Amino acid sequence: MSKPDYMNTSVQEPPLDYSFRSIHVIQDLTSEEPRTGLRPIRHSKSGKSLTQSLWLNNNVLNDLRDFSHVVSLLLEHPENLAWIDLSFNDLTSIDPDPYQRKSSYSMSWKLFPSVLYLHGNSIQRLGEVNKLAVLPRLRSLTLHGNPIEEEKGYSGVTKADHASAEVWKRMNIKPKKVRIKQNAL
Repeated sequence: MSKPDYMNTSVQEPPLDYSFRSIHVIQDLTSEEPRTGLRPIRHSKSGKSLTQSLWLNNNVLNDLRDFSHVVSLLLEHPENLAWIDLSFNDLTSIDPDPYQRKSSYSMSWKLFPSVLYLHGNSIQRLGEVNKLAVLPRLRSLTLHGNPIEEEKGYSGVTKADHASAEVWKRMNIKPKKVRIKQNAL
């Protein structure tokens, strides 16, 4: 498996923003116009977006059927998708493609994202969160505001968890070297 080509997309690009569009099914993204922001989104020669962020928050999605296929239609480099905002929908499960078809365009979301917002949905079972273990790049996940908060065994990140993570970080991550600009002197 080759590494994603991050040079072809930019984290500086604005998100492909489909928030507040009353979208019921993922397939609607192919016919719906994304919201426009202050900066336009760049597109490839094929017309696909060059962003790494997809915002689908505040819609009425209840499943993610064909998610990977639709993302591959929208993004020139879907393997570089780093941020997915699915907050405030009606998702009850975390299956990226529960009915994924095996075909040439079928891909898994195992390559992405590093940020996944799922807060404010209808996720009820702790077992749903286990499905995210296949996401090697996942660094930030939100789940608050889901019924799962009431399930025994679920807990948010505590102060002790933060302290443990900070100790681990200091022990395992080398600090960046600070360069002093010569013009500043």
